[in-house]
Amino acid sequence: MTALGGARRPAGYAQPAIAQADIAARPGAVSAAGADLSVGARAAVTRLALTDFRCYARLKLVLDARPVVLTGPNGAGKTNLLEALSFFAPGRGLRRARLGEVDRIGAGPWGAAATVLGPTGVLEIGTGHDRPNHDRSGDVGEGQSTDGRRVVRVDGRTERGQAALASAVAVFWLTPDMDRLFAEGPGARRRFLDRLVYGFDPEHARRVAVYEHAMRERARILREGRGDGAWLSALEDRMAREGVAIASARRAVAERLARAIHDGVGAFPKAGLAVEGPLDRALAEGPALAAEDAVRAALATARGEDAISGGAATGPHKSDLVVRHLGKDMPAALCSTGEHKALLISIALANARLVALDRGAPPILLLDEVAAHLDATRRAALFETLLELRAQTWMTGTDAHLFAPLGQAAQHFAVAEAAVVPLAGVPS
Repeated sequence: MTALGGARRPAGYAQPAIAQADIAARPGAVSAAGADLSVGARAAVTRLALTDFRCYARLKLVLDARPVVLTGPNGAGKTNLLEALSFFAPGRGLRRARLGEVDRIGAGPWGAAATVLGPTGVLEIGTGHDRPNHDRSGDVGEGQSTDGRRVVRVDGRTERGQAALASAVAVFWLTPDMDRLFAEGPGARRRFLDRLVYGFDPEHARRVAVYEHAMRERARILREGRGDGAWLSALEDRMAREGVAIASARRAVAERLARAIHDGVGAFPKAGLAVEGPLDRALAEGPALAAEDAVRAALATARGEDAISGGAATGPHKSDLVVRHLGKDMPAALCSTGEHKALLISIALANARLVALDRGAPPILLLDEVAAHLDATRRAALFETLLELRAQTWMTGTDAHLFAPLGQAAQHFAVAEAAVVPLAGVPS
């Protein structure tokens, strides 16, 4: 078997874990009883294979398109499964972990592979940690990075970057840590908004990667004091063009979501959304080309200041997603933790509806510990909406009985000590 990147490898090189994960489901894989693999207007993971991912040495799941409920004690490995699925989207996954942090302790680099069914057919997706010169003890050669690089494959093709994942499947998640999203710094809110945009505009992931790379290169040149004016101008031109495209896409999605939420989100509060920042004001006041020119001029003028600060004076990295609780007419940051969770769910549900309209199927939703802090009314409303959306939603919890209202409309698994077993009956 050849290496994923297609390049020749040094003697003794061990294959990246993604190549070790089976692509075809085989007898003995864990499956929900009576699995119906029909999809209809859905996007669904029907096979998930993991190798050396967190606590899982090797795991295979065979599933159908229904919601997936994973229940078990804390530390059993439930969130690790959701994290594996989150790596089928661009970025660092739902824990924002570095690649090496995901490797199973004492083992080789991790890999994840999935069969995804959707409106356009079947896709085979794989991603994993390609760590050079590793051995099975987890050691690396002297001078080698412990983080390596991330490999992405779609239908057998090795992709140059992670943006291809956004084209293949839309994945969106909510985690307990995100309950503080509205009270923390703007960086987390920008990443949250970018994940929303990926579902509508897969090219957004490429633009973000290009912009951030250009910004890092510019900062490095300024820090080194090389005074390479032509190269700085080229980088600033790239930042201006990609930055305005990023800001425009964010604004468009925020406006669409705000309208969808205003039209109704059932038992959940209505959230007002807006993107605010110098670049966003420029786009509101004039054409995109004028905003690009303004960014170029601002970056060129601020080279001296940016050389000291190590940053960039302007761009989409200065924007913030501003959220309000419309029912209370107050900033989301001032709301309670329970209201934060309810606002996040309302945004996620509106997003799923819009993605379904645009792509023909809702995103795959990953909802970690979502039911525990909802009252019975909102929990029932959430389940009803998810079933109405026909979304394959992966939900975790410690109490299986909280998910009993889903009945056979969902597939239920027990997770304990890195083992995943279908429940013989529906919780009651």
